[in-house]
Amino acid sequence: MARIYQTRAWESQLSPSLQEMELLALESYANFPDDFRTLTGEIIIQVAEFPTEEIMDDLALETPFDLLGLFEGRGIAERWNPATGEGPNRITLYRRAILDYWAENEETLGDIVNHVLIHEVGHHFGLSDDDMARIEEAVA
Repeated sequence: MARIYQTRAWESQLSPSLQEMELLALESYANFPDDFRTLTGEIIIQVAEFPTEEIMDDLALETPFDLLGLFEGRGIAERWNPATGEGPNRITLYRRAILDYWAENEETLGDIVNHVLIHEVGHHFGLSDDDMARIEEAVA
């Protein structure tokens, strides 16, 4: 006998908008351990559909789906200084690449967003994969 799945909950659902995904990311970041968030200093978290052409060229990406997120900024010793004209640290999540990854894997969207945020900060500040795994476990 064929198994019947309940689809009613999904019939009217759309993928999250840029704004909805940004709220998900901000909520996720707010639940990270304080010592981990301290690494980033003042930070902007934003969501874009895809990386810009400049970022694609700089990172030698083959397709815009190759990048889920990007940390841009300075390390702890090089904090933002308004006099330099540079802005605060920033993480950009790429909505379409994240949704594509979500569709192909058995993970929740929230878990994927957590993972991308943690890894963007972690890689930038030289955390080990074990350190990042412990942080992911702490926020799960």
